[in-house]
Amino acid sequence: MSVDADVLLAGPRGRRLCLEYALACASRAETTESRAAANTIWWAAGAFETNGTTIVLRSRGDRTRYDPPTASPADAAAALDVIELDAPTPATLRDALAASVQAAMYWQEPDGRDLLCATDDVRAALRRVAAFLSGSPLAGWWSDGVAEGDQWAVPWDGAGRASPDVAMDLRGWHERTLADNALAVRERPDDPAAPWSGPWWSIPPTSLVRTTRGLAGDGPAGLWFVEDSFGEDAASATPVDVYPARVVEIDGPEDWARLCAQHPLDVTASRRQDWYRVTGLDRRWIIPDWVAVAAEADAVHLSVAGYLSTATRLVEVDGGGASVLAGWNPDETFWFRGTSARPAGAQRWRRENDVWERVAD
Repeated sequence: MSVDADVLLAGPRGRRLCLEYALACASRAETTESRAAANTIWWAAGAFETNGTTIVLRSRGDRTRYDPPTASPADAAAALDVIELDAPTPATLRDALAASVQAAMYWQEPDGRDLLCATDDVRAALRRVAAFLSGSPLAGWWSDGVAEGDQWAVPWDGAGRASPDVAMDLRGWHERTLADNALAVRERPDDPAAPWSGPWWSIPPTSLVRTTRGLAGDGPAGLWFVEDSFGEDAASATPVDVYPARVVEIDGPEDWARLCAQHPLDVTASRRQDWYRVTGLDRRWIIPDWVAVAAEADAVHLSVAGYLSTATRLVEVDGGGASVLAGWNPDETFWFRGTSARPAGAQRWRRENDVWERVAD
């Protein structure tokens, strides 16, 4: 399958991927024009920073007053138009996607680049990049469902070993989620802008087996695409055999909204302040009740296209609620049942200079 350009422009993560790809092309070009374009975009994004970012300007020794340049979204859009785009490779697409994932935040306001990408001028300029990337066969798998014959878990995903009692884990998650929300009702103000934070994610229990496909010689996708990463630089990737009867596929905001509407769990009080910072809106917040989902499915899979078009944005849910897909990683599958790890096939990986490489056995 192919990914559509409109999908890449639909959500903050898709737009950010397009911007990061263009900036990487400008960096590789190393021409005066490309450096000037990148600088314009940098200054335009800086004007949107709201999280206390400090820009340090160093003098070269004279006492001449330095007035920092200013750049508008229109200037950034014009700069994007002059950047020559390199033909995609697995590495350049991987790195742009990884950069977008690493910039995802749910506990504070979007950063300057995300806000810049949301402006009409820059969004229009990014269409050229989105069309260019969506036309590459190398991005075709971004809309694919779970790759049943090629699934891998990494250490922070439970090493691929199923819990001895998934039903108990799900019940425990449900009880903790309700307790967190009840505590927030008692202790937190109703003001969405109040300086409170708490659980901001909407993923199934982390005790479940989580897998992603392999990226050929790059190892599992789960090594590269991690929201809110702790910066691990070593991993043991475990192959996992899967036997699903039904996988719920999330390939866009409509799928996420449908899942929330079919199995709603109200978490308004516990998510109110964090998701207000992300979306700028105060709503009745809903996440899927994973106990109910697990009763009907073996697994739930988020495609790359689903991630790029859905994460870090408000998703309207039938019935007057809304939701945020938060804490997920691209191509990630959570398994309720139907997995078997193959520890004998485990591989060791190490990251150096932001690149994962397999360690010889």
